[in-house]
Amino acid sequence: MLKNWGAAVLVAAALTSVGSVVTAGGALAQPLPGTVSTEVRMKLERDARLSVTETVQVPEGKTVKRTVPLRLAVGNELERQYQVTDAKVDGKGSTDTTDDTFSVTLEGTSTLTYTVVGAVAPVGDTLEVRWQVAGGWDAELDRVAVSFSAPDSPTSVNCLAGPVGSSQPCTSADLADGKGVRAQEIKLAPQERIDIAIGLSAGVVPPNAVVVEQSGFLAAFALTPISAVALGVLLLLLLGGVALLWYLRGRDAAALAGDVGAVSVLVRDEQNRVAFASPDGVLPGQVGTVVDEHVDVVDVTATVIDLAVRNYLWITETDGHDWQIVRRNPLDASLSGYERAVAEALLPPNVEAVSVAELRGKQINLAAVRDKLYEDVVEKRWFVRRPDAERTKFWWAGIALAATGVVATVVLALTVGNALFGLAVAVGGVALALGARSMPARTKRGSELLEHVRGLRGYLHGVTPDDVPEADRELVFSRSLPYAVVLGETERWLTTFGQSQSQQDLYWYGNASDFRRSFPAFLGALDGVLAQAGHLRSLRAPNP
Repeated sequence: MLKNWGAAVLVAAALTSVGSVVTAGGALAQPLPGTVSTEVRMKLERDARLSVTETVQVPEGKTVKRTVPLRLAVGNELERQYQVTDAKVDGKGSTDTTDDTFSVTLEGTSTLTYTVVGAVAPVGDTLEVRWQVAGGWDAELDRVAVSFSAPDSPTSVNCLAGPVGSSQPCTSADLADGKGVRAQEIKLAPQERIDIAIGLSAGVVPPNAVVVEQSGFLAAFALTPISAVALGVLLLLLLGGVALLWYLRGRDAAALAGDVGAVSVLVRDEQNRVAFASPDGVLPGQVGTVVDEHVDVVDVTATVIDLAVRNYLWITETDGHDWQIVRRNPLDASLSGYERAVAEALLPPNVEAVSVAELRGKQINLAAVRDKLYEDVVEKRWFVRRPDAERTKFWWAGIALAATGVVATVVLALTVGNALFGLAVAVGGVALALGARSMPARTKRGSELLEHVRGLRGYLHGVTPDDVPEADRELVFSRSLPYAVVLGETERWLTTFGQSQSQQDLYWYGNASDFRRSFPAFLGALDGVLAQAGHLRSLRAPNP
């Protein structure tokens, strides 16, 4: 008999244990002592606000925190926004509400009340009330009990529990005999959620759900009317700039297109003497600058040769593979500003002669040469403005515009969105900076000079010694040589005319046992000296 009584006691104890979790008929179970639990009571008001009361039990000496997201993704780059108002705690605890989250910190047994706006959404011909009744807790919940009431009886309930995004159903959820909703979940792990959706008939309350484009980094770059207008304006500006450059550069393209024969640069005087006359009076240094829009080392080298040919300087080869540059005649008013700057850079006042080796050891300042030559091509109306200043101005403008666009992109992405507006500005700035090198457009007169230069190159290719009387060959050869240097035709010109000049001194170049060998070596040495100054770019490969 004792045995039978013992068995009965064990069965009763087991039934009592089961009843501690779920009582008969689905009644809510009591939480275990020393655990965290909450009972959530929701009431839908006739104005569609959801009044929520949570009774939370926290073990003595423990603090728990819950953070509820108020922006939930609903697919297709959309998000549903909730608003929590009138939050307060009866007991030990505090609340904090922002546009993105609703946070609660609690101790002991507390009663939390708040109102949710945005919980009612139309779904087809019905309404759906949706709220995350539990979630974001930093502690395990032993039990969550939920109840819901509305002005009319609910038609359905869907309760999901577990990790965010899972489809695991709650421990229990039912319509409570059609008068409301009851649900509960046993053992909810930290950061897991209970998401409950309750169906109602249409018209019970007005829907108040707010669904907007998803915020965040990617949404900030969505194409909006404002960003579309910005992109359209940028496209028009870019196309306008391209059209302008196409028009201005089209003159250059026309000058460079088609066949151009040799220009007539050999003229005869009354005594039938033949002399060289450059087209439009262009000087060797000017030729190089107009052609490539830069002042280069070769432009200065060709100017030095031209000054010697015109008897302002004398060049002579010395022992030890060196050359000396000597002042022959004083600089006069017939020289341009940049030619005077070239002569003074090599031979400052009171210096009558200098060797290339001595120049190599000096710090030559060619900044004045560069500035004077740029000013000269503007004065001759081949350019409207200095090409270097034009490039620099547009480069810095592009950099400033790109930096402004980057800052605007970041600010817009983090605030109001429409970050494509800032990105469009940044792209435009980069395009402007990259296109700066194409900005110095020649004038119509400058484009016409390109055609003359092509004809000058044709002359250097086509003329022969037989075309020039023997008495005039040295002068024609010498006057043409600086142009051959700046146009990269030195070797061809020396091959064509140099044979007759290789065995004798020229009137401007002395002590050359073999001019065809000596002169290219002099050009390389002088180029190297001028390039080391660092003010100009060098187009010639350095000598080994």
